Amino acid sequence: MTTDRIATTLPHIVQAEIHARIPHSAMLFAAGLGTRMRPLSDDRPKALVDMGGKPLIAHSLQHLERAGVKRLVANVHAHADQMENWLAQCGSTLEILCSDERDLLRDTGGGLKKAAPLLGPDPVFTLNCDAFWQDGLVNSLAYLASRWDGDVMDALLMIVPSRFALGHEGPGDFIMDQMGRLQFRKERTISPFVFAGISILKPDLAADHPGDVFSLREIWAELAMKDRLYGLVHEGPWAHLGSPEALRLAERTLLD
Repeated sequence: MTTDRIATTLPHIVQAEIHARIPHSAMLFAAGLGTRMRPLSDDRPKALVDMGGKPLIAHSLQHLERAGVKRLVANVHAHADQMENWLAQCGSTLEILCSDERDLLRDTGGGLKKAAPLLGPDPVFTLNCDAFWQDGLVNSLAYLASRWDGDVMDALLMIVPSRFALGHEGPGDFIMDQMGRLQFRKERTISPFVFAGISILKPDLAADHPGDVFSLREIWAELAMKDRLYGLVHEGPWAHLGSPEALRLAERTLLD
């Protein structure tokens, strides 16, 4: 997306400030086995499963390019050769680097920890390849970046009201206070928000974790206890593409 278009969708932020706030780099979590997406993922990584005539990962790249991100780091594990070949030939304007997890599937926290040297020290976007969204009145990634404040936040998560979370099953993830701070829902309760698979965070968050395989949710739980975990509500359509049925539902509902 050009500076002029971002300025149009976010009129309250001047162009120079937008460029200063948008992270230079992004991490795409694309190494998962995609077991729930079978049989569509039997012969390819989940990120290359087709939605609306192009791979899931292509939708993510399009959002990143429009927001003005320059570098993408994608982790690879299942069908890693396919992922690397596709990324090398996709024609994206992004500089694309692969974080090789062929030896060990590390989950999101471990994946971020391994990829941190490729991402650099500054805040980065993170995206889940099975999160599909459309922008509302604003460019979603630019909107997220406009609300980032590293003085009070270590992670800022895009969240979706549970009642509008297409393809999501479960009682929700978070509650949010008036300041935007997030807390995980308590057991045996239902919470109003679901994680949208999109965030801005400091890439060194996982550096001191003793393990190699762990979820970012462990890190978020620690941040929530310190009031350093924040949320921002996504203003457009969103879907979790966790299964073939959810993918087809999203195609019918959001694309057709």
